[in-house]
Amino acid sequence: MMLTIKNARVLYGKNMEVRRTNIVVEDHEIIELSDRVQKGKLIDGNGCIAAPSLINSHVHIGDSVAKDMGDGEPIDKIVKPPNGIKHRILSETSPSDMVKGIKSSLRDMLKTGTSTFVDFREGGIEGIDLLNNASKNIPIRKIVLGRHESFLNQHKKLSEQKTAAEAILSSCEGIGLSGFGEIEDNLVTLITETCRKHGKLSAIHVAEYEELQWASIKLKGETEVERALKAGFDLLVHVTAPLKDDLRLIGEIGTPIVACPRSNGLLGVGIPPLKDMLNRGINVILGTDNVMFNSPNMFIEMEYTLKVTRGFYKTHIPPIEVFKMATVNPAKALGLNLGSIEEGKIADIMLINGMSGDPILSLINRTESQNIKALIIEGNIVFER
Repeated sequence: MMLTIKNARVLYGKNMEVRRTNIVVEDHEIIELSDRVQKGKLIDGNGCIAAPSLINSHVHIGDSVAKDMGDGEPIDKIVKPPNGIKHRILSETSPSDMVKGIKSSLRDMLKTGTSTFVDFREGGIEGIDLLNNASKNIPIRKIVLGRHESFLNQHKKLSEQKTAAEAILSSCEGIGLSGFGEIEDNLVTLITETCRKHGKLSAIHVAEYEELQWASIKLKGETEVERALKAGFDLLVHVTAPLKDDLRLIGEIGTPIVACPRSNGLLGVGIPPLKDMLNRGINVILGTDNVMFNSPNMFIEMEYTLKVTRGFYKTHIPPIEVFKMATVNPAKALGLNLGSIEEGKIADIMLINGMSGDPILSLINRTESQNIKALIIEGNIVFER
């Protein structure tokens, strides 16, 4: 399929330079940007902003059946496996209801401009199969990080846990671990090594709140971040409460951080120190975290992130840095050839009605689902209004 988006203000390249140009797409790829060329189906972007579609880098989409449950309870009581409120609800929910809830959240993501998401998938291979079933005929790109219940069983042999890890990796893109409080360090090392061996991603929740950090120091003499970096994880989720030299070490090693500011705010565990992370040259990316707590709407996540970070630091944070956390930055972290509008990139593009003279702030501050005129994923039109 060939199409051309014309007359839009295009956010071009990794720095989102505003250009008046046409975007020519053939098959899955952006093949040309030129104000002189129009080929194939024409989409008129007059009055619109053409931007890379969004990447949600951390979500627990299975929680779609537990929306707003447990509010006000301690975080451990809500989400800690295997007996947290969410895990109890998941165990009591039928597969058909799980699929229905997941489908609803997938459609919500598409309606709000998200073309790619990274799911921390509970439930082992059965949980992965549930998501695969739910996502049939829904044209969204998923990166699934699974886990196995044997990871929580300290009585299991490492050889059995390795077999379970390899079975998980045969069915998805990597492994996402709940945290150091639930698993042994030797298993952590085994999992990261197994993921590397198979060319798959490894991720873990770390330093979500300060008590976890001090508990880690007391138990192991190191912060959760130090332990995660030693293990060699590809993604660190949260890092809301870095201590000691955590951020310096992350910056030196180059491990991306997945920040989830709305989730941290709702749970009352803090505000991620995003400016400090950026100052260290860390690749910061955004996720909406549990659907139990938040809608999987990346526009709301970006708006909250921009404003709460400015309030926290009492200074200006460039909005483009936040927009990159949902586009360019995660594409780099996840090894995806997308996240920006450039020749040779996969054509994941959203066309949104411009509502102010500042296109980035217009996107972050003012976009509602009804303002999205078109969404294109891999060169295919998902919807056009």
